[in-house]
Amino acid sequence: MNENELTSNQKIQAVQDVVSVEEKRFELKQRKAMIYAKSSLVPKAYQNNVGNVLIAMNMAERLGADVLMVMQNLYIVHGNPAWSAKFNIACFNSCGRYSSIKYWMNDAKTECVARCTELTTGEIIEGVTVSLAMAKAEGWSEKNGSKWKTLPELMLRYRAATFLIRSTAPEITMGLQTREEVDDTNTVMGTIIPKSTNLAAIMAAINDEPKKLLSMDELGGSMESNDAEQSGGDLFTSD
Repeated sequence: MNENELTSNQKIQAVQDVVSVEEKRFELKQRKAMIYAKSSLVPKAYQNNVGNVLIAMNMAERLGADVLMVMQNLYIVHGNPAWSAKFNIACFNSCGRYSSIKYWMNDAKTECVARCTELTTGEIIEGVTVSLAMAKAEGWSEKNGSKWKTLPELMLRYRAATFLIRSTAPEITMGLQTREEVDDTNTVMGTIIPKSTNLAAIMAAINDEPKKLLSMDELGGSMESNDAEQSGGDLFTSD
């Protein structure tokens, strides 16, 4: 065997070794997902649904967060993955680079600005001013069941914090909108994800290069079969 053939064989073996490691890593992840899926403590959308658990595990790994915490705060709203605003705020406040978010509101409680301090420089960072007039102009408060009508002060804080986080530390949100934003910017309320949308499509939406998953049959069947087992029928639900 000449030197070129040896080098070629070594390269092939190296590739095979990498593939083997990745396969073992993914097999381990699937076994962990099965344990979560069998637990009665996880949200109902994940019970007996290994595919959903794998998505939550993928997001938790990228965030460096607890899997159960991600399960409690990752939603699919109108077919789009989204975080709850309170989850983004919690992640930002605990990231260690900035002070906790503080809020300024005018006396009439119609405007809000979110602020924080960069800990290494002491610089005060201020987000954009969010107002009830803005909510009306953008159509956020005009939809049926809008929280802007019943909880305007809370929504002002959530939206002000969301804008601050997105402009200051966008890596925390991983490019995703908040559940509240998606609700506000879609005209159809209530329906979360089409039954024809499969888990691979959802994974592609939240991961630029999704790892190969098992087939839908191997993961417990199609979304349609899961609909028959779950009262909600969809991956996640929105109020």
